[in-house]
Amino acid sequence: MSSSQSPETVASRSGAKPKTFTFKVVLLGESAVGKSSLVTRFARNQFDQYKESTIGAAFVTKEVPLDSNAIANLHIWDTAGQERYKSLAPMYYRNAAAAIVVYDITQAESFGKAKSWVQELKRQAGSAIVIALAGNKTDLSNRRTVSREEGSSYAESLGLLFFETSAQSGENVEELFSELAKKIPRSAEPARNSGPPAVNIAPSANSNNKNAQGDCAC
Repeated sequence: MSSSQSPETVASRSGAKPKTFTFKVVLLGESAVGKSSLVTRFARNQFDQYKESTIGAAFVTKEVPLDSNAIANLHIWDTAGQERYKSLAPMYYRNAAAAIVVYDITQAESFGKAKSWVQELKRQAGSAIVIALAGNKTDLSNRRTVSREEGSSYAESLGLLFFETSAQSGENVEELFSELAKKIPRSAEPARNSGPPAVNIAPSANSNNKNAQGDCAC
C-alpha cells in the first residue's frame, strides 16, 4: 500500500472502518536543524524558510495509514532545541512510543548532538521506544559536512531507522513519519500512551496546529 494513501482511502477500500492506534512521537535535536519545518511539511505540506525558534514545545496531530485495517493517529511533539530548554525534554519524550532525532547534514556539530540525544533516549526512555535518525536539509547537499554513509552507519549500529530529508523539497518527509509509525508495536498504544497528551503542553505550545512556531528551516 502506498504511504500516500489517506486514511479515508484505506477505509473505503477495505469496506470497514479501520482501527485507530494513537502514538506519541517526539522530535529532538539542536536548534535550527529543521525539526519544526519537518513537522509542518508532514502535517500541512507547507514550508516557511523564516520560521521562528520553538519555545518549549509545539504539538500537532496527523493520521497515517498502517495497512488496510489500521491507522496511526500520531501525536507529534516538536521540542525546542536551544540549550536553555534541554532540561524540559524529558517531560516530552516520557511515555513516547517513538522519537525522531534530527540533525543538519551541513552542520557536523548537530550530528554529534544528535548522537547525544540518541544515547539519552536509550538511557532514559527505555528500550521499547522506536527511534529514527533524520539527516535534514538535503537541498543544501553542496554544503554537506556529514556524509550519508556516516549517518547510515551510525543508525545501523544502534538499530535506528535512518532517512535523509528535506523539509524544503519534501524529500523523504512522509516516508520518515510513515515508516516510523509502522515500526511502533501496536501493543504500545495502551501501555505507552495512556492519559491525555495535553498534560505535557508547555505554556507556548499550540494544539490547534495553526500557530505552532519552529526552528529555522530546510
